[in-house]
Amino acid sequence: MADNLSDTLKKLKITAVDRTEDSLEGCLDCLLQALAQNNMETSEKIQGSGILQLFASLLIPQSSCTAKVANVIAEVAKNEFMRIPCVDAGLISPLVQLLNSKDQEVLLQTGRALGNICYDSHEGRSAVDQAGGAQIVIDHLRSLCSITDPANEKLLTVFCGMLMNYSNENDSLQAQLINMGVIPTLVKLLGIHCQNAALTEMCLVAFGNLAELESSKEQFASTNIAEELVKLFKKQIEHDKREMIFEVLAPLAENDAIKLQLVEAGLVECLLEIVQQKVDSDKEDDIAELKTASDLMVLLLLGDESMQKLFEGGKGNVFQRVLSWIPSNNHQLQLAGALAIANFARNDGNCIHMVDNGIVEKLMDLLDRHVEDGNVTVQHAALSALRNLAIPVVNKAKMLSAGVTEAVLKFLKSEMPPVQFKLLGTLRMLIDAQAEAAEQLGKNVKLVERLVEWCEAKDHAGVMGESNRLLSALIRHSKSKIDLRGIIVSVPDHCDKAKIAKKM
Repeated sequence: MADNLSDTLKKLKITAVDRTEDSLEGCLDCLLQALAQNNMETSEKIQGSGILQLFASLLIPQSSCTAKVANVIAEVAKNEFMRIPCVDAGLISPLVQLLNSKDQEVLLQTGRALGNICYDSHEGRSAVDQAGGAQIVIDHLRSLCSITDPANEKLLTVFCGMLMNYSNENDSLQAQLINMGVIPTLVKLLGIHCQNAALTEMCLVAFGNLAELESSKEQFASTNIAEELVKLFKKQIEHDKREMIFEVLAPLAENDAIKLQLVEAGLVECLLEIVQQKVDSDKEDDIAELKTASDLMVLLLLGDESMQKLFEGGKGNVFQRVLSWIPSNNHQLQLAGALAIANFARNDGNCIHMVDNGIVEKLMDLLDRHVEDGNVTVQHAALSALRNLAIPVVNKAKMLSAGVTEAVLKFLKSEMPPVQFKLLGTLRMLIDAQAEAAEQLGKNVKLVERLVEWCEAKDHAGVMGESNRLLSALIRHSKSKIDLRGIIVSVPDHCDKAKIAKKM
């Protein structure tokens, strides 16, 4: 085999100069056969022979061997050590020129060659960029987008892969593709070719790369990406395929317009179904999918319009299902349920409705389950929800009489700054303009001691600031004296020290 390969390489040097098509084709067939049997070893021999430099002159549109030359380049460029030599041999410019060919096989092998040269190669990407290859490929995707025969779909898949390798983890090249209008084209591709698994997968990977860029969100929002992704999601039964779609949905759902589009496309119903299916499973994949689905649900509720649409006056199916997560025995669902309530509690109307309908008691029950060695993230989420619910004036007295203060104070011993921060914020909201409650709270020695301690928590600015705010609020609202002996220095500069001094 080694002797045959050496002979072939020698013969190829001669035929490359003579341009004898039959002999050239025979040599290329031998090379492709050798590459198929041992790609790395054959590639090393090709590099050592100096034949790469001759390939540039063989990449001509008129030749019947052009597709095979491009195929050989595609095969050798599978090896990392061959990519820079391909660039140095001057192959990029003639390959990019071949992208203007009308021959489908030439286009296919050229796309493969360029894609492989670009894979994880700064030099390859830079050379393709300078030669203007990306724009030609995007133009092809646009013009071929609607043709659904298998050969065309294979070519579309290769072109998508080439763009992915060209721009992967490179913000400037991704931004370039976005400016060239690649996103609407890829979304259209996904819609038309959703039955083609390979092409669909390539589109999803491309979306995942592009969606990380903030500049892409506006373009995505102007397409029907939400509808297409949800439609595709509903068809998937395999965990791996759904995971790929989740990886696209998560960055896209950071955009408020897309949040609403996803809600309107029915994503929430899909997520709730996954939660229902996976909640009792102890399989690793199912636990991961439950977390992803519930996290995404919470993310969708961060948008004002999407949140209000799902709240439906507190009577919506989605809101009711989320409520049922709070008493669950599953920590992930408890967390997601509490975070969802915190997100629903972003306007007074919602807060008042939820307090009137018993949500406070559910949250206090949840906190009770996490007092001793509890889950910190659940504690933090439940306290966040209570803090938000306490903002409307009409809710304060109701929450105080429900025993929220006592429930929250159980976490005074927490050493976790996120929990401390939310605890302090909840108490401050509860006593705002509630003089009697403030007076009672001011008599709590353990609380005052903790406030003094936290006022000096320089490593945690949020806790320090919230402690100072609560302390000044206690003094401001309290009618009787609070023994603060010497801790006036802890009160922030913006507080009215004369007023405080009078109360001491």
